Amino acid sequence: MQQSHTIRARILGDIVEGRLPFGTRVTIDELAGRYGASHMPVREALRHLAGESLVEFLPSRGARIRSVDRDFVENLFATRIALEGVLARNAARHADAALIETLRRIEEGLETEIANGDFAAALTANRTLHDTINRAGRNPQAVEQIDRHWILIQALWRQVGYGPERLAGVANDHRHLIRALAERDAEAAGMLMGAHVIKARNELLMRMDAESGARA
Repeated sequence: MQQSHTIRARILGDIVEGRLPFGTRVTIDELAGRYGASHMPVREALRHLAGESLVEFLPSRGARIRSVDRDFVENLFATRIALEGVLARNAARHADAALIETLRRIEEGLETEIANGDFAAALTANRTLHDTINRAGRNPQAVEQIDRHWILIQALWRQVGYGPERLAGVANDHRHLIRALAERDAEAAGMLMGAHVIKARNELLMRMDAESGARA
């Protein structure tokens, strides 16, 4: 079981880094050779990933990394907008000084990475900040669903790129959101989080469309 978890993590890493692009067909033989593992843990890892909608099994043809299109991204973000809005409201109701200090420290680090031009590190800090707010919302089932979505979103951002102008907007949104949480203003926190995620969706779809047009 432990080895299948390790293989799953390595497949996930390759998806996020673009080494296994969306739509790529894979076989158990190929992945076993790639990761120096036997067939059984690879098969088990693929089953787990299929349950997370990251891998699709093909009849008599192995499996493939799931394909991603515009409709899928819109549906994914519709779920994320609803869930993160609820979690932000809940987080505001339960916010304490320790949570706000943690969020401010993460945001300071994120803005430092932006200033340094390290956008990959800034994306990691962005993920940490959202995760901290989500977990403060005290709904582990919602957090689990968002976590699954985030892997796909992270891989998509790496594929289409993430401009510095968007990151500056992200930082500004975060500062307003942290202020709403500090004031324990649940409605403002929920609205700000929803608007923040909508901006990310629109930017991602725009970049996907541009990439698709460039290939046409």
